[in-house]
Amino acid sequence: MTVQDNLDAQSQSIHKQRSYRVEAVVLRHSDWGEADRLLVLYTLEMGKVRALAKGARRPRSRKAGHLEPFTRVALQLARGRDLPIVSQADTLDAYLQLREELLLSTYASYVVELLDRFTYEEGENRGLYRLLVDTLGRLSSGDVPEPAVRYYEIRLLDLLGFRPQLFHCVSCGAEIVQQDQFFSADLGGVLCPNCGGQDVRAWPVTMRGLKYLRHFQRSSFSEATRAPLTPGLNREMEALMQHYLTYLLERGLNTPAFLRRIKE
Repeated sequence: MTVQDNLDAQSQSIHKQRSYRVEAVVLRHSDWGEADRLLVLYTLEMGKVRALAKGARRPRSRKAGHLEPFTRVALQLARGRDLPIVSQADTLDAYLQLREELLLSTYASYVVELLDRFTYEEGENRGLYRLLVDTLGRLSSGDVPEPAVRYYEIRLLDLLGFRPQLFHCVSCGAEIVQQDQFFSADLGGVLCPNCGGQDVRAWPVTMRGLKYLRHFQRSSFSEATRAPLTPGLNREMEALMQHYLTYLLERGLNTPAFLRRIKE
């Protein structure tokens, strides 16, 4: 039995238990009934799940403070008729700095929104969970947030199976040389200048920007951040990533527009 088979078996076992414990990040919540709260969670053990927190909207609820968006929690879940019920909640990391600064809070909302939009209730992905937790931790560390967000975008694409081709032209296969190129969201990678006309919607990308994307794609976070991310480079990478992510999702995201208004 492979490691993945063991993990799948563990996940199935959890689903069958009447009560089980999970580690999770709260992605979002909404009102449910008169006093309950519907949670969307990304868990270590089961991937994305929905759960019901009964009475969480009551003023004296002991669970409410533990179930705010982008909080890492340990939850005891009981099997319900339609959805699991939160019977106990304990905060593992509240990421308090993310709640105290509007810019950081918006970046955290963007990180959570991306994961929420790209994933379904389809089982565990521990790599995605670790990336989410690591990114929230980096955002709350007090360091400049943009490198953590750009790294998150690149790694998220890898883990979801949308890794862009950045080293060879996706049309002719030629190795990318030292000159400005084009990025084709439709083809999933870089087009050399000779092939750039094959996609009228191809996005121009400078060689400097492409080098930075490559560096992030093949490096650990500590290695990636040794290269300084200038404001100009960040704007270029941000625009390119939004172009590609919007194409993959077939619709725009909510948080980038709000993020731009904050920065302005």
